[in-house]
Amino acid sequence: MEVTEVQKITQNVIAEASKVVIAGEAVVEKLLVALLAGGHVLLEDRPGSGKTTLAKTFARLLDVEQKRVQFTPDLMPSDITGLNVYSQKDGEFHLVKGPVFTNVLLADEINRATPRTQASLLEAMEEKQVTIDGETLPLAEPFLVVATENPIETTGTYPLPEAQVDRFMMKLSMGQLDTQAKLHVMETFMGEHPLLSLKPVCTAEQIAQMREAARTVTVHPCIREYIVQIVEETGKNQGVMTEVSTRAMLALVRASQCYAAMQGRTYVIPDDVKLLAPCVLAHRLLTYGSTKDNNERMQEIIATVEVPVEDWKQ
Repeated sequence: MEVTEVQKITQNVIAEASKVVIAGEAVVEKLLVALLAGGHVLLEDRPGSGKTTLAKTFARLLDVEQKRVQFTPDLMPSDITGLNVYSQKDGEFHLVKGPVFTNVLLADEINRATPRTQASLLEAMEEKQVTIDGETLPLAEPFLVVATENPIETTGTYPLPEAQVDRFMMKLSMGQLDTQAKLHVMETFMGEHPLLSLKPVCTAEQIAQMREAARTVTVHPCIREYIVQIVEETGKNQGVMTEVSTRAMLALVRASQCYAAMQGRTYVIPDDVKLLAPCVLAHRLLTYGSTKDNNERMQEIIATVEVPVEDWKQ
């Protein structure tokens, strides 16, 4: 598949999603980036801002299997991964697969579950496999976790462990709607829920082809150095404990390749990196003694790194 075809499919997905997700084109676009890069997405915003609707809309636009788990304090790890159940008929144990065995898993309000249950997703997210009673089972491709969470100040929430946060390629927010967008939302949802009329516009086979196309996108050595400098600068920023992980650096490279392909380009430019760095790196910053927003901090970090001016197409 050529990158021009990747761009066309991207535009179709965003156009269809806009029927439900008002003024959310940028968020849908980044969800697609994560899908093509093999990453996962954490949606954080206040209750009632449309996080679950966005996740459901995105899943419905893909002609793949999808499942949803409502995270609650009494949810157990086996409720997600599955377990072996004894059958009295034949005297054997049979595996009952959990909802993690799907293509798109919507983990709704993930930070309302206990840390032990949250951690049950770690192996699945990183290694695309699940181990149940010593047996390792592969997950289907593509596999994408779209998790929603309420701000940590919300009653009844548990903070996500650092290891789990690092496994999310991106952390996104719905953002604030302006007056016209709110009126549009009201008009759109007054009748039948628009989600019911959506039809898939992208198949699993197309997703695989788009991923292959994204891998061929050129990342010029100067762009690679630019990414490394941004990563190293995160550890030098006042108030940050240490620089972000190597996993974060690789995630930014892959995301930049996918975004470039979605724009119809065969090469990455600095603007791709600058656009994606805050949503890929900001949630990974470990800070202390500061109330400054991590996204704001990332913008400051990016501003301190010199932008390369070489010919990025080569």
